Amino acid sequence: MTRPVDDDRFELFAFWRTSAAFRVRVAFNLKGVRPRETFVDMDAGEQHGPAYRRISPLGGIPALIDHGPGQPPVPLTQSLAILEFLDELYPQPPLLPADAHGRARVRSIAQMLAADTHPLITPRVRQYLATVGGFDADAVRAWLAHWLDTGLRAVEQRLATEPGTGRFCHGDQPTMADICLASLFMVTRVLKIDVDGIPTATRIVDECGRLEAFAAAAPERQAGAPAA
Repeated sequence: MTRPVDDDRFELFAFWRTSAAFRVRVAFNLKGVRPRETFVDMDAGEQHGPAYRRISPLGGIPALIDHGPGQPPVPLTQSLAILEFLDELYPQPPLLPADAHGRARVRSIAQMLAADTHPLITPRVRQYLATVGGFDADAVRAWLAHWLDTGLRAVEQRLATEPGTGRFCHGDQPTMADICLASLFMVTRVLKIDVDGIPTATRIVDECGRLEAFAAAAPERQAGAPAA
């Protein structure tokens, strides 16, 4: 990875710990661009305030505003949409394969992780379970472990058996699928939940971790992260 170039054109609203913000940071790093970050303190509930809700009506993190010339300052939300937006603006290195079948496979794996699994373990879901749902701490943790295990094992089955898998989820270059896979592994580390029996996924995430684009996006290296 070349050293990212600061670009105030982009304003990224993010929080140090979120997996969705991690995905966008990795993509920016791979493209060699470093956006200006605006810190949204989720622990203090800033994502629920009216100022941020005008940017992201669901209060989701991250959001991205393109302040480029002639661009309407309309916030972009949803990490996968932002990844595809960046891939269109900066085609190299690509986050999607060149062929239609390959692109569909990468999008499918990415969505299994970011659309099928991650929404079940977000802070707002955990808060609902603990309040309205009446789950105690052990029940909430069991919920998280179940859905992380279910999602990662399903992806493992595909990665271990499909011929498109290479050094990374698809071939030998990181794609959107690898970004999403690494983001779920990041969640397991933050929550201290172990998912066993996923050797292919683990190998791929280890490969990702050797790339500075991924390592530099780690939660502990972000502004606002607690000191070690």
